[in-house]
Amino acid sequence: MSQPARHVSIIEVGPRDGLQSEPEILPTATKIEFIKRAIDAGIRRMEVTSFVHPKRVPQMADAEEVIRGLPRDQGITYIGLVLNRKGFERAQATGIPEIGMAVVASDTYNQRNQGVPTSESVKAWVDIARAAKAAGIRANVMISSAFGCPFEGEVPLKRVLELVDQVMEGDPVELGIADSIGVGVPSQVRDMLGAIRERVRGVPIRCHFHNTRNTGIANAQAAVDMGVDSLDASIGGIGGCPFAPAATGNIPTDDLLYMLDRSGVQTGVSLQKIISTSQWLAEQLGRGTPAMLPKAGIFPQIAEVNRARLAS
Repeated sequence: MSQPARHVSIIEVGPRDGLQSEPEILPTATKIEFIKRAIDAGIRRMEVTSFVHPKRVPQMADAEEVIRGLPRDQGITYIGLVLNRKGFERAQATGIPEIGMAVVASDTYNQRNQGVPTSESVKAWVDIARAAKAAGIRANVMISSAFGCPFEGEVPLKRVLELVDQVMEGDPVELGIADSIGVGVPSQVRDMLGAIRERVRGVPIRCHFHNTRNTGIANAQAAVDMGVDSLDASIGGIGGCPFAPAATGNIPTDDLLYMLDRSGVQTGVSLQKIISTSQWLAEQLGRGTPAMLPKAGIFPQIAEVNRARLAS
């Protein structure tokens, strides 16, 4: 008897986590076009901006304008990142349907990223989650730098599991685990997700990987093997974290989709349209992007192109 097709949701994070680390500040209209192109490709859930202080992340200073310009009648779930209560209140005022909050696994990085120790961010998350639920807004939480900290080094699995227990008090619609600086390897992914699944039942698990050390796609495959529900990715592979040294490279949506498509994993997203958007994005940025598929082409279609060239 054949097994049912595996399905994984792709959460596009290019408009938020991608653009926040790029030196260029794109016009609001260009950001909205970027988001519309991702929707046309089949993306149905997307991080579109962050409600953070504009002096710390100037690339996201137009958060409210971006939200106002988005189509609202296509069944898309837009997500805005918040880091504190003030950010949540800004997000709530826009009518955004979902907010996400990040809690960093190490105190040093959380202090650098959010200005407070991790314990304070956990308290803020629980408060925000309750306020969001009362307002009818979905709220998810991400444990960032779960695989390693750029300042403290290794993050023990025990520490991550303690944080899982703490953030679950906010009853998130989804629990995210992030390798924010791209240090994890597949064996860590399997061990961590296995341990988390033992503690958390019935809550969708989302993974966010960076390709800083070229392990992001392999880690995504390990997460799929462990039954993860959603994977974050960034069209073109743009982005990183502005508060971590050399933390380049979200995994490219382009390259991730190729792997999933060839593996028989369904996403509902068009690889060809994502590649077209990646090429368009490179034009807006004025330079190439890290994704490999726009350069190499989709196999086996590229073989037909090569045969035609040989025949001409």
